[in-house]
Amino acid sequence: MGTSEEAFHFVDLFAGLGGFHVALEELDGRGVFAAEREPKLKALYKVNFGVDAWGDLNELSSDEIIALNVPDHHVLTAGFPCQPFSKAGDQLGFKDTNQGNLFFKVHDILRVKRPLNFILISPT
Repeated sequence: MGTSEEAFHFVDLFAGLGGFHVALEELDGRGVFAAEREPKLKALYKVNFGVDAWGDLNELSSDEIIALNVPDHHVLTAGFPCQPFSKAGDQLGFKDTNQGNLFFKVHDILRVKRPLNFILISPT
């Protein structure tokens, strides 16, 4: 994916306000894809970084759709939702079809795109 003089490329899933984006740009990274389904956060991400974030990761429903829509990248970051797993939430875990299954979408992207590095957090 280019020479060592080029910036590394990163994907920012569950992008929120872009904390990972800011940090990785400071390290000379270049954001090539972001996903955020909350409309207000998605709009702010566009204003702050010029990136039109993908909405719902559930729309990446097959390996082919992932391959066509998620660019190659070196680093994947994902701060996936904690509510399904948190004691403060309903504790449905992976049975929560709205948010609990999103971890598996991250796994699918990692499997298809195979970045060199990834950072996963589940904020609580």
